[in-house]
Amino acid sequence: MIVIGLTGSIGMGKSAVAAMFESLGVPVFDADAAVRRLQGPGGRLLPALELLFPGSTGPAGLDRIAIGKQVFGNAAALQALERIVHPAVGEARRRFLRRHRSRQMVVLDIPLLFERGGAGKVDLVVVVSAPAWKQRRRVLARPGMTPRKFRQILDLQMPDAQKRRRADVVIDTGVGLRETRAQVVDLVTCLKGKSRR
Repeated sequence: MIVIGLTGSIGMGKSAVAAMFESLGVPVFDADAAVRRLQGPGGRLLPALELLFPGSTGPAGLDRIAIGKQVFGNAAALQALERIVHPAVGEARRRFLRRHRSRQMVVLDIPLLFERGGAGKVDLVVVVSAPAWKQRRRVLARPGMTPRKFRQILDLQMPDAQKRRRADVVIDTGVGLRETRAQVVDLVTCLKGKSRR
């Protein structure tokens, strides 16, 4: 099995590329979706999160605005949050890999793949990238996003140029969807050929 690590900075189109892999029959583990399940209504991390960050949870799960006020700009609080979340996501990822161990390839969609040292645990790193102006336009179009918040998020992420240099493959999402999909199809076709040898 070829394990593909899919990553890219905020607003680069990583979710769209992950959906393209899925449409081609490649199982995708979405780390962000795993976090949402763990922190959503009835999520198993809610008691620990509420204990550490009082007032941050409720019937709807984790209140992202409430926890954001406690975590953004506070490195110690962010690290404490990560100590709760990351091990649980790691366990979900291991279950995914066991479930799909007979497949030719799988994708691990992990936003902070480089930042958290995960690049060495995959067979191939695919970085999704677009021009900075397009990234900014995409991100600032999101509800509740501000230039300041965008800057704070970027500060937590490895710069795009550095990710591109460390990638095995770069998928350019600065082009149209058809062209982006063609890049994904080419990659999957190539990897299927390699896995049959």
